[in-house]
Amino acid sequence: MAWLQLTLSGIALGCIYALIALGFVMIYKATETVNFAQGEFMMLGAFAALLLTALGLPFWAAALLAVAGMAGFGALVERLAVRPILGQPQFTVVMLTIGMGYVMRGAVTMVPGFGAETHALAVPYAGKVIAAGGLVLSAEQVAVIGATALLCALLYAGFRFSKAGIAMQASSQNQLAAYYMGIPVRRLNGLVWGLSAAVAALAGLLLAPITFVHANMGLLGLKAFPAAVVGGFGSLPGAVVGGLVIGLVESFAGFYLPEGFKDVAAYVVVLLMLAIRPNGLFGGNERKRV
Repeated sequence: MAWLQLTLSGIALGCIYALIALGFVMIYKATETVNFAQGEFMMLGAFAALLLTALGLPFWAAALLAVAGMAGFGALVERLAVRPILGQPQFTVVMLTIGMGYVMRGAVTMVPGFGAETHALAVPYAGKVIAAGGLVLSAEQVAVIGATALLCALLYAGFRFSKAGIAMQASSQNQLAAYYMGIPVRRLNGLVWGLSAAVAALAGLLLAPITFVHANMGLLGLKAFPAAVVGGFGSLPGAVVGGLVIGLVESFAGFYLPEGFKDVAAYVVVLLMLAIRPNGLFGGNERKRV
């Protein structure tokens, strides 16, 4: 029973990693760049919902507005900061996103009486538990698992059946060929950044009732990056599976191994994966004709 309890807790934690890793993978597939500010997008989404609820909005309205606002913010970041330097070495974009993450975190902490404190986001299901036999699950964990499953289904349907989703798939395969076929590649890149920011904001809303809202909660993105690597950096299903793997490893390491091993378990898994299967669980070998 304890093993099953740890498994469910690890799945709930892994779902958070999976949502952030989805943002990493979507942006990488669209632009072949890595957004190391993905965790800060999550943090900003949580703070936005916190601010809206403090202004008197109901939680569900605040959550929808926060996700929509972060989608617009992500598209704006791509248009103003990322698009002008596309075509430069990838290291340039990496350093830009790292710098953006520090700027976002610092900007939040400078808000007097708000940004430097730790806050609790009031959610309707806070404090409730679901008991089934000997298992006990908090409503927060159930919400994380359910929301992740629903989002994955919506993303699959969107990429599989919508015109925009099909165009994104074509653009991720070959941007130049997609451009020559009349696909608005630049507009799609902005859409992908907005979508990844919205997914990160949703992760922040789901994580906030568990770990509270604070300026450093975006550092969790450093755990989601190994999840994307384990699953395969070019695979959306791999991001979900990689997140679950990292969550389960952390859950069992925190219970069975000495203190401190939980914090490094994700990176040990990454090192093993890179040694055994460098392309990840769902990654494939890519060949380019020169």
